[in-house]
Order: sequence, then C-alpha cells, then structure tokens
Amino acid sequence: MPNILIIEDDVAFCKVLEKFLTKNGHDVATSFSAAEAKGKIAEKTFDLIITDLRLPNYDGLDLLGEIKQDFPATPVVLMTGYADINTAVKAMKKGASDYISKPFNPDEVLIIINKALKESQEIPVAKKEVAAVKEKAAVPDTQEKFVPGISAASRKLNQYIDLVGPTDMSVLIIGESGTGKEVVAKTIHDKSARSGKNFIAVDCGAIPKEIAASEFFGHVKGSFTGAVNDKIGHFEAANGGTIFLDEVGNLSYENQIQLLRALQERKIKRIGSSKEIKVDIRLIAATNEDLQAAVRKGDFREDLYHRLNEFSINVPSLSQRKDDLILFAEHFLQLANKQLGKSVLGFSPEVTEAFQHYSWPGNIRELQNVIKRATLLTPSDYIQKDALPQEIFKPENQRMEYNFFKTESEKEMILNALRETNNNKSKAAELLKMNRKTLYNKLKLYHIEL
Repeated sequence: MPNILIIEDDVAFCKVLEKFLTKNGHDVATSFSAAEAKGKIAEKTFDLIITDLRLPNYDGLDLLGEIKQDFPATPVVLMTGYADINTAVKAMKKGASDYISKPFNPDEVLIIINKALKESQEIPVAKKEVAAVKEKAAVPDTQEKFVPGISAASRKLNQYIDLVGPTDMSVLIIGESGTGKEVVAKTIHDKSARSGKNFIAVDCGAIPKEIAASEFFGHVKGSFTGAVNDKIGHFEAANGGTIFLDEVGNLSYENQIQLLRALQERKIKRIGSSKEIKVDIRLIAATNEDLQAAVRKGDFREDLYHRLNEFSINVPSLSQRKDDLILFAEHFLQLANKQLGKSVLGFSPEVTEAFQHYSWPGNIRELQNVIKRATLLTPSDYIQKDALPQEIFKPENQRMEYNFFKTESEKEMILNALRETNNNKSKAAELLKMNRKTLYNKLKLYHIEL
C-alpha cells in the first residue's frame, strides 16, 4: 500500500483529501505546516508527497526544492487554488511530478497520483543502473521529446497515451500539421512492450506511388530496373516493433490495398520474390485530413480506415493548449541551447507577452523553429523581441492569418494565397503555414489546376 504525505494548512480540506485517498487504497499521513512535514519526512520514507503551494510562513516551491534535493526519487505533486502557468513551469523545473489546481476532480487526482507513483517505480535504483543513467545524461540530448503539458487538453492527451501505450492496439493520431503527431506516436511506442524494438517512421506523402510497394515491403536484386541490390522494406525493418505511417491519407488507392493485405495477413513478399515473410508489428498512423470524409468520397478504403482506427487520439493545436505555451517554450529553449552550444537563460517579459498573444498557426513546430532561431540570434542571457520574426508582433487585425481550418473556406484561402504569390506554390505554402506536400494534396482535393 503506497505511503502518501499530504502537506496542507486547510485542515478541513486536508481531511477530506485524506479520507478520499484512504478509501482508494493509500496509506495517508497529514501535515498542516512545512515544519511538521519536514519532521515526518525525516522519520519515514514516503512513496509520494502532495504539498500545497502556499503554506503558513513557507513557500511551497522552496519546500519542493528541499524535498527533491534530499529525496530526489520521491515524486512530489504540487497543488494550489492560485494556479498560473509561470508557477507551473517553476514547479516542473524544480522537479515536481505534476501540478493540479483546486477544486479537484476526483478522477483526475487519482490519475495524477497513480501516474506519479508508477513513474517513480520505474526509476532504476541499482548503483550500476544509476551510473548508466548519469553517463547517458552526460551526452547532450538534442532529440525531440514528448513534453506532458498541464492544460486540460494536454491532460486528456496524456491520459489517452498512458491508456493505449501498453496495449497492442492500432492507433490513429489526428491533428493539424505541426502539432507533434510523430512525437506522440514515439511516446506510445516507448510505453509499450515493444519499446526495445525498432520504431520505423514512414512519411507516406513523400513516397511516389510507383515505388511505395518497394519502400513498404522491399525488393530483391534485379526485380525491376534500378534494383541493383536486395532491399529490406519498412515492414520488415519494423518487425517486432512499431511502424508509424505519417500522413497515411496520402497513399494511393492501389497502395491502400497493398497495405491492407499486409496488415490482414501479417505476411509480406519482397518485390520479385515468392518467399513470404511473417511480420509482427504494431501499427500507428497519423493524418491531418478528415479520413472519414475521404471514405465517404471513395478516396480512402473504409476497411483500411477501420483497421487503422482501433483507437483514435486527437492531438490539440497549440491555440488549444495556451496554458502549456511557456512550458513548451522553456523546453525548446533548453533543446536549442544544446543544439547550438548556447546558454540563453530565458525570455524577456515582452517576448513572453508576445508569445501569449500570438495565434501560432504553425503549432508546436513553429514555436520550436522561432525559439531556435531566436536562441541563435541572442548574444545575452535573455531572448529579446528583436530576435523574433516581426509577424509575432503584428496586430491580429493587420495580419492575414492562413490557418489550416477544416472549413468550407479552405479552398478560397488557398486560391487567395496563390493569387498573392502569382501561383508560386512554395510561397503560397509558406503563407498558408503548411508544407508543399500538404498544399499539393489540397490542390488535388479541391481540383485546383494551375
């Protein structure tokens, strides 16, 4: 039975929370001040500590820092009735496992507590393992990682990832361009029993339909002109692990049939070979299009859609996750510092304010690109407004926003962008805040000929 310490000066609320957690199978102790809590922590080891942000004569963030310094493996969840994003960022930096605000949703409290307990149990404790972790941490980590947000939209996303990750279900990830669908897919893979095997990401929009079968299933030498060597396909490379099909809606109808057959039979044949190869893969697909609408139009096979969509996850846009904005910005700043060999500490108040007022049509990818560029241009400790693109500061009523909306006006927006750029597709795609591949697909979808 997990031991939990609650540090809360509101006695009535503390007792209610204590009864609730006890009823749900936890061994709970309580403290009404930081001094009392320190005494109990010194006498007993707790599996989890829940502390209020505002305590009598003590700062909850300072207490958090002290606990993490003395007991780094003990998860700490911060709670407060005065929730704000800046405090959340500071709490995460000091090592808080999570951050919840009053009044509590009982189901949410249990999810957060169970998640924190589970993650703490997964931390290696053997000396050899700790040494390996420290050695690994010494190498600069410049890879894109999933950042669990604290907004309501992010909490739902995190919950779905935790639920479906350990299963072997096929997952369809839906979201606008730039929302981080591949990072979500990789996180699902990392939470599965296949995490030690390959995660193979395939950009379906970048594969010409004529060579898609070769890319997916491989070929043998001499099977067609240009096949000078044997080649392993993506399915074979992902055997035992996960294959991620990004922008799966871009596959031709013929390629959809080939994909469906491979998924149904769990067997493939390299082009030019009669030998069947068994494959054991988990499938995760992603799209920024409405596949159900494509099914109704006959552009996407309904049987394949259902095969892909055993479980669906919607990745929210950055505009739906404004409470996470500064948290993401801090993460991307640390990443940019490692990539560029810089040591920028943070953002000026003017930059933070501009970030919060900007609509971020390019989502998380745009935020990351803006911060990386600004980090490169910043010679001092803090990023100033002159290091940011001017469009960040333009008033909304002076800027034509080309957001990627699923509306009837999308075709007109594309036509307007093409007119403004004299049919220059690259410049039009830049205006529309989408990549050229997506624009080409939209031109085809709306039968726009240039």
